[in-house]
Parts: sequence; C-alpha cells; structure tokens
Amino acid sequence: MNLVIHAVSFEADSKLREFIEKKLQKLETFFDKIINVEVFLKLDSNETVKDKTVEVKVHVPGKKFEESTDLALDSVSRQIKKQKEKMRLH
Repeated sequence: MNLVIHAVSFEADSKLREFIEKKLQKLETFFDKIINVEVFLKLDSNETVKDKTVEVKVHVPGKKFEESTDLALDSVSRQIKKQKEKMRLH
C-alpha cells in the first residue's frame, strides 16, 4: 500500500506522520488489495475558530461509485452519531 500525506497550510511534523502511517496500516488487515491511500490534513482558521480537517482517500480496485458512496456515507453517519452521543453525555 502506497501512502501519501499532504499537509495543506502547515508543515506536519514527523510524529504526526508516523501516527497516521501506523493507524492506516491497520486498513490492510481488512482489505489487502488497497492500491494507495492519500491523506489531506487541512488547517482552516479564522478569527474565532481553528478547524482541523482530515480527508482520507482510499483507492481500491473495482469499486463502483454508487457502492463507494453508500459505504462512505454509512461510515460518516456512524461517526457523527458517535460524536453527538459523546457530546450529549458530557
């Protein structure tokens, strides 16, 4: 698996890059035919808020756009529900 990390608007240190590499290596345990993974780290800040965005693109052979879209939306929905529940409990 080829991994490329892009840091937009800042320089990612080696510790952050190593953390990302370690976490993404786990993807191969679920699917061993991953072609490459691109990670985009973005730091968007304005006067009141500093937003940190992580975008992960996983390139696999033979996926259809519709199926990939469904899987991605399911994953994001689960993550949002989990985050909302954590915020509600605190």
